[in-house]
Amino acid sequence: MRLLIFGASGATGRALVSAALAKGHMVTAFVRTPGKLAISHEHLSVLVGDVADRQAVEGAIAGHDAVLSCLGVGVPLRHDATVIAGIGFMIEAMQRSGPARLIYLSFLGVRDSRRQLGPLLGGIIVPLVLRHEVADHEAKEGLIAQSGIDWTIVRPPRLGNGPATGTFRHGDGIQARSLLPTLSRADVAAFMLDQVGDATYSRKAVALLP
Repeated sequence: MRLLIFGASGATGRALVSAALAKGHMVTAFVRTPGKLAISHEHLSVLVGDVADRQAVEGAIAGHDAVLSCLGVGVPLRHDATVIAGIGFMIEAMQRSGPARLIYLSFLGVRDSRRQLGPLLGGIIVPLVLRHEVADHEAKEGLIAQSGIDWTIVRPPRLGNGPATGTFRHGDGIQARSLLPTLSRADVAAFMLDQVGDATYSRKAVALLP
């Protein structure tokens, strides 16, 4: 498949690009700073652009089978209206010309999923320390849920850099088993890729936990 990945130069984005290439997909990485990607492959194309540029986003989306977003925030712990706007531009382009499938990386702690994190993360860290990032994710999830396209929102906990284990849990009612649950970016990337051709969580938000 031809996959377009936004946020490809971030830590999770790079894991997703590598996993997609390993599975034989044709990958287009949309990045603002190409030097951060540090991946070369015959099936990888790199588009340099800014998600705040409506025309750049629309031009990138054409001709792909699915879109995956690992977009984070420009400055940690701060509100970032640019990325919210970028998600809106993606949706508008997909509504006009396709593709229909969007896989969006969010965070376990957004909306009703906060209760799944337990008292430390869900009751203290998320509402106090991560409130701006969570509010941004909620805004972006709202745009996606109302879009009418075929979306899946993936909500992992804290992310780590370990190898893929394939032993994590996914679903709606699962609960954290530790105070600071952590999942490897490699596992998250593998799950996001699986969702491209799997309708189990179509138009649903799904939690991931170790």
